[in-house]
Amino acid sequence: MKIRKLLAPALLFTTLVSAPGWAANDTEHLMMLRNVAERGNLGAQLLLGLSYREGRYGLEPDEKAAFFWLEKAARGGLPYAEDLLGQAYAEGRGAPKDPAKAVFWWQQAANKGSADAQLRLGEAYLHGQGVGRDPRKAEFWLGRAADQGNADAQFLLGRMYHEGLGVEKDLQRGRNWLDRAAAQGHSDAVKLLHSLESFGIGITEAFQQSGHELERKALAGDPQAQYQLGLRYETGAWGVSRNREQALHWLTEAAERGNRLAMQRLVEIYGRGELGLAPDREKARFWQEREQVGKP
Repeated sequence: MKIRKLLAPALLFTTLVSAPGWAANDTEHLMMLRNVAERGNLGAQLLLGLSYREGRYGLEPDEKAAFFWLEKAARGGLPYAEDLLGQAYAEGRGAPKDPAKAVFWWQQAANKGSADAQLRLGEAYLHGQGVGRDPRKAEFWLGRAADQGNADAQFLLGRMYHEGLGVEKDLQRGRNWLDRAAAQGHSDAVKLLHSLESFGIGITEAFQQSGHELERKALAGDPQAQYQLGLRYETGAWGVSRNREQALHWLTEAAERGNRLAMQRLVEIYGRGELGLAPDREKARFWQEREQVGKP
């Protein structure tokens, strides 16, 4: 059964009670939601769990009731509910703390593509919380979340590569992920880039410039500015609207002018078929060879 079908009654309920002229009070809202949830609709169960967790519809926050309904939705296979149930076990919200059960539920959600769950699962493997410490699995799951644009995962992955935390030290690869996190305004990534003397102060200054100033430098042929502008267009952060075509344009311009980080990003884009493109092995191989030639 598709998730959209599972959520349909709950979404209909949400649309109905928020419509202009709807006069039902919180008690009636809650009765309707509970009725749909008790009939087994997973979306309604999720919404009811969130209502108890956050005190919606006049409810007093009730961690145990929230856990009850979130567990029902999670056991039905909703990734968001699975992620929240993992958090509940990790924090002891509505049930005793159980890091192993937290990992179990994050694994379910991560397998279904939840970037938040992938991040938490990667952190669990990185620190050995609820599961044996395994940097390679941490790298894998953080990488999955980072590929989906999760800035926290990009930052952690950047630190792993830069510091060699359980993986082979790779300063360029680490810089790439830190750059992408910083391009989304991740303050810790920006601070870390500031502290890394080997990267130079000019790199992190780029993150503090307005989109207009960065574009002026990019148009003047500055490869670092072109690379940073490409990242901003890719992520839609720091005063620049997301634009796949512009992201690819500026990353390519930077790569053509010798920016190795831009080359690495193009290898990923063409290799995986990102930014709305179909995978193109020839172009991925081309930029990989150019990047290898440029290594010191």
